[in-house]
Parts: sequence; structure tokens; C-alpha cells
Amino acid sequence: MFRFDNPIYLWLLLLVPLSAVIYLYSVRKYGRRIRRFGNPALIRQLSPMKSLRRMWIKFILSEGILLLLVLIIARPQIGSKLATNRHREGIETIIALDISNSMLAEDVAPSRLEKSKLLVENLMSRFSEDKIGLIVFAGEAFVQLPITSDYVSAKMFLDNINPSLIGTQGTDIGKALQLAANSFTPNSKAGKAIILITDGEDNEGGAEAMAKQARSKGIKVFILGIGSRQGAVIPMPDGSELKTSDGEPVKTHLNEEMCRQIAAAGQGVYVHVDNSNVADAVLGRELGKLQKGEINNVVYSDFDEQFQALALLAVILLMVDVLVLERKKS
Repeated sequence: MFRFDNPIYLWLLLLVPLSAVIYLYSVRKYGRRIRRFGNPALIRQLSPMKSLRRMWIKFILSEGILLLLVLIIARPQIGSKLATNRHREGIETIIALDISNSMLAEDVAPSRLEKSKLLVENLMSRFSEDKIGLIVFAGEAFVQLPITSDYVSAKMFLDNINPSLIGTQGTDIGKALQLAANSFTPNSKAGKAIILITDGEDNEGGAEAMAKQARSKGIKVFILGIGSRQGAVIPMPDGSELKTSDGEPVKTHLNEEMCRQIAAAGQGVYVHVDNSNVADAVLGRELGKLQKGEINNVVYSDFDEQFQALALLAVILLMVDVLVLERKKS
């Protein structure tokens, strides 16, 4: 198993493209100054020792060194020793979360999406021997996190969920259910549950058929309808409200009837999510009824550091950078 022991430092990788942009801007600015001064071709002839190619080589070497240094401080590791396996029994749960724009509505505090994420986080805090996976959907559906017992990673992926992850708007619940049903561990005898959280707006169709199909595979389907029946406008990141082509504010309502129909089709459970904690309690109680099965996990107790090779490569690039001069030898 490969991992970074300090993954937070990987954010420093943004310095690589940032430094490239700054360098290219400075090169372009230098070129403009040269053109104002005189004929660039003539100036190059008057400066025969200056080598643009060597400048570019040194820049690429510097970018490579920066990249390697960031990876080194993030501490790449490979699992080297398996921990002693212990008997574990639990269930497998796939969370399918609607991230369409309507989930930004604030009729449930702080918003439908943030309330959903909080609900999932509370659910994960109850898990100890179980596996969880994350799927996000709007007009399309994607696996955000394959099924795992790594709750730390699950919470990290959950925090990063927002509507910008999917460009296609809509609410394709059928596709989300189909993807979720195919995302469990093959041949696992553990109880399986799909928890789909949505406001039910703009459903693309096919959801009831997928719920029936999931049930035929022994998967319990929970539909969590979030929002109010009165509805609310959709705030946008810039502080404005989502509007129609006529300039009227778009008001989104919880389609509770459709959510109930999908749950009934899969012989599942519908739960309304509001500002109370009732949904948490109902969900915890229903998941507790599922049959627990043996959960297979590969857990590493020891990890070998892998930064040495990167450090050696960084030293080599640094030596090459020192040897390569920006100016040609006379």
C-alpha cells in the first residue's frame, strides 16, 4: 500500500504551476522591454554569450527540484508489514450524495448540502468495523471514494464535496443507484445498504427500476429527502440567486412524493431530513438491523520510507543546475 504520511504538504504542489506562471510572465515582460529598446535580433547578436535555451533548461530543472522537494516532505511510504488480522464483522454502506445546485438552498441550516455532509459525518463516527463508500451525483454520477474502512480518508473526501465537482446539472437518481449497487465488495456476505440523499428535483427517471434491482441483490435502499416542502431560493457563490432566463429567482422544493416512491419500489426506507436530529436516529436504528458479515481488510502496521530515491534525484538535478550556466562559455 502506497501513501503519503504528511499529505497536507501536497498542497505545496500548487507552487509548481504558480512559479511557472510567474516565470513566463517575467520572460514576456523582459521581451517587451527588449523590443522597446531596439531590434531583438540585433540585440541577440550584440549578446552572443546569452543562451535562451540554457535559461529554459535551468528553469525546468528548478521546477523538477521544487516538485521533488514537496514530495519528499510529504513523506511517501509503502506498507511493508501486515498487521495481525483480527476477526471483524460489520456492514457495507454506500453514500450517494446529490450535489446539484438545488442542494445549496438554505431551507435546512446551514444548507441542504452542508446538512447532508454533517449527517454522513455523524454516521461515520458510529462506524467501527464497517466499510463505507462515497458517490456524488447530479446530471452524472461518479465514485468519489471506493468502499473502504479508512474513515479518515472518507471524511477528507467528504469535506471536499461541492457542486463544482460535476458540471452536468440535473438529478439522475437512477444512475446514482445503479453505480452504488455495483460499488460493493464482490462476494461479500456483509449486510449492504445504499443511503441516497437528495431533494428529488429534476429527476431524470429510471430511479424506481434501479431501486428494485438493488433490492433484488439484497441491498437495503434508504432515501433521505432533504429540504422543505415550502421551498427556497438557490444562493450562488457570488452572493446572487440562481434565476431563470426571465430573470425570476429559481425556487427549489423537496419532491417528497417521488422520494417515497423510490424507497417503496426498492422496499426500502424513506427518511425526511430537516433541522432536527430525527433522521440521524432513524438511520442509525435501521442500519443496526442489517446482518453483519466478515469484513476483509488489508491493514499495514509498518511502512518503509521512500523519500531517499527522490532526495537522490533532487541532488542530481541540483548538481546539473549548478553546472549548467545561463551564458555560453567564451
